[in-house]
Amino acid sequence: MPFKKLHPNILEKLTTFEIEAPTPLQSKSIPIIKSGANVYCTAPKDSGKTTTLILTTLQRLKCEAVGDAPRAVVLVANKERAIELYVAFLEYTKHNSLRVYVGHEHLHVDIQKSEIFMGVDILISTPKSMNTLFLMNGVSISQLKIFSIDDAEFLVQKSSYSAIMSIAQSIKKCQYVLYSEKMHPILKRFESHFMEYSKKVSV
Repeated sequence: MPFKKLHPNILEKLTTFEIEAPTPLQSKSIPIIKSGANVYCTAPKDSGKTTTLILTTLQRLKCEAVGDAPRAVVLVANKERAIELYVAFLEYTKHNSLRVYVGHEHLHVDIQKSEIFMGVDILISTPKSMNTLFLMNGVSISQLKIFSIDDAEFLVQKSSYSAIMSIAQSIKKCQYVLYSEKMHPILKRFESHFMEYSKKVSV
């Protein structure tokens, strides 16, 4: 069964990459994420979590640049994963106007602030770097629509857990989508905080 009801730009990209049909995870999760609900997506490695994250982010932003402040944030475990995901996003945003930016703690926060200020739609960052930006008012969150967490198992680490809790407290209204291989008890704990009324998709 082919992908349905996605932005024409996304469908064109999927055709280019010869991706004809969604994985079981994508079939189940994309319609729910598109609905705007907070979602836990739990699935094993190589089940299409990263592609789901990219497609739903582009869909939410309608594949076009708007304003200067980020409308999507993607939180990742470390610098290496941040760059990996940035490269993956670029494959899908090559022929639209979306601006993707990658930040991490190895890049000076003042550089990040000034570069984000120039205008960005999708911000990929690590918890520590993102939290520092928030504490220094280095990023506006007034336009934020979707906050995705890639391979969220890293949030069981104390420093990352504290950072996401601090970040979430600063965000008034936003959709959260959390991807992981298993539902760790600490991830479940977020239901009492920013993941309220969340739906669960697992394969």
